[in-house]
Amino acid sequence: MQRGFSLTTSMAFAVLIALICGLTLNGLLQLQTLGSQIRTVLEIHNRKIDLITKIQVAAHLRTDSLFRMALANDPFEHDAYFHEFNRAGFLVGSGRNLLRQMGLSAAEQRSFDTQTRLVNDIESVQKQVIDLLNAERSADARRVLVQEAIPLQEAFNQQLADMRNLYQQVNLTAQQQAQQTYQNTFLFTLALGIAAVVLALLIARHTLRGARLRSQLIREQMGELERSRAALREEATHDPLTGLANRRLFYDRLHQAIRHAHRYGGKVGILYVDLDRFKDINDRLGHHVGDTVLTEVAKRLTTNIRDSDSVARLGGDEFVMLLEAVQGRQDCLAAARKIEQSLNGETSFYGLDVEIAASIGHALYPDDGTDEDALIRAADAAMYRVKSGSESAQQHRLPFQ
Repeated sequence: MQRGFSLTTSMAFAVLIALICGLTLNGLLQLQTLGSQIRTVLEIHNRKIDLITKIQVAAHLRTDSLFRMALANDPFEHDAYFHEFNRAGFLVGSGRNLLRQMGLSAAEQRSFDTQTRLVNDIESVQKQVIDLLNAERSADARRVLVQEAIPLQEAFNQQLADMRNLYQQVNLTAQQQAQQTYQNTFLFTLALGIAAVVLALLIARHTLRGARLRSQLIREQMGELERSRAALREEATHDPLTGLANRRLFYDRLHQAIRHAHRYGGKVGILYVDLDRFKDINDRLGHHVGDTVLTEVAKRLTTNIRDSDSVARLGGDEFVMLLEAVQGRQDCLAAARKIEQSLNGETSFYGLDVEIAASIGHALYPDDGTDEDALIRAADAAMYRVKSGSESAQQHRLPFQ
């Protein structure tokens, strides 16, 4: 399952990366095309339009200078117009040369050749007008200027206007192509972007679903591990039959109680409880009854102590009780008496009447010992003295509190 999930996710990511790369590459190519079209519009066609406009202005200025020269009577004025005429002719020629150097299409070349023939005719007529003016035949010069030069100039201007319109149309076409390229790029990029987003969402959904499954599995495993650890801690610190604290946990609690009492000058009591004739119960009635008796004893011991006290099973039929913050030995003996009254009496198990009795010894910190082992030994010894009868009378004389 994990391997299949990883493979599916890897393939999806690979497709997503391919989509993103395709999107980027397409955008770059389309932008390059769009840039080329815009560059054609801005740098080439507009420059040609600008050159044609300058040629048209210069040609008109040339004809106008010639016309003014025919009307001028002052020699200096005549020379000024002639100089302007020559300068305009230079501008026409240089503009046409620049236009040819920029490169012309077949249609543009045909139009340019027609203009060349017309320019030659205009220059021939203008030379004729100049010659007539130099021969002081102003009337003839004006006639040739009006009848031949100006119509030729108008035809030339119309050809230039047609060429300018052609370039403007080409510009419009290029702009439309650029707009179409932009629209195609936008739509294709949008489609790829949507596909990439959808794929990313699917990958995220698939990934999150897998992550949730793995997270749930991890939580279950962690819960199982925690339960196992809790069970191990319970097994390590509690008696499996009665659920009471075992010897290890009791020693730890006794150690903490002794430290607390030592620091604050208090006392700690211990009751050592040993069931009487428990071996006989096991032998006569069976171990299942004996186990039930032990469980019942544990229950009664637990219900007859304070919340601050604790009960532990040391093993077999031996129990021990920790009494914290006692005032003295009398508190220990009173607690022992209360426990004896709780345990004494017949109880029915599996339809059998069983008599439960116990011998209880006690020890007091710091009177009977200053460490755990010393107190346990002292309480154990006291229990055996009670069991032998040497201290039972004193214990039974104590009033129940």
